[in-house]
Amino acid sequence: MSAREDTLARIRRNRPPGDHPLPDVPLFPPLVGDDRVAEFGERLKRMGGRIAVPVAGEDPFAAVRERLDGARVVASAVPEIAGNRDLAGVARPQDLADVDVAIVRAVFGVAETGSVLFTQDELRVNAVAYLAQHLVVLLDPADLLVNIQAAYRRPDFARAAYAVLHTGPSATADIEGVLIHGAQGVRSLTVILMPRA
Repeated sequence: MSAREDTLARIRRNRPPGDHPLPDVPLFPPLVGDDRVAEFGERLKRMGGRIAVPVAGEDPFAAVRERLDGARVVASAVPEIAGNRDLAGVARPQDLADVDVAIVRAVFGVAETGSVLFTQDELRVNAVAYLAQHLVVLLDPADLLVNIQAAYRRPDFARAAYAVLHTGPSATADIEGVLIHGAQGVRSLTVILMPRA
């Protein structure tokens, strides 16, 4: 028996009998106003991200077009735009280290924090959300939730094998308060409000 199997067997033997349901997630009063798009955009901006609202009839990717056109490697996990790196063909996560722009769709956004949720289904390769230089996120405005408690109550959050909330690009600050984006992860995060097809 391996050390892992031994440890798990001991845990099972010593687990108290009976059902142990998870506690109910309390509902807290919202800390945001009724305009979830504006609230989400303001909080995303505070965290170093940016929001783009496409103009009807124009290029929905206009806000990131320059970045896309200048990219050597684009990994797209969405049908709305093609990339030149096939995520289905990625054998190892580190094979995404050269991705300039990754485009993914969020399951939902959280107005209170400016966060977006990804699961393994949206990312296809979890590392793409961390190794790309720039992350472009498509978000249906109808999928904006009021707060984190509402997010925890969503079944797609609970049943995911992998779920991560992103709030803006990677950032770090030194003791003097100098803030640097992209220190350990994506250098920019742009959320494009785009309804699902």
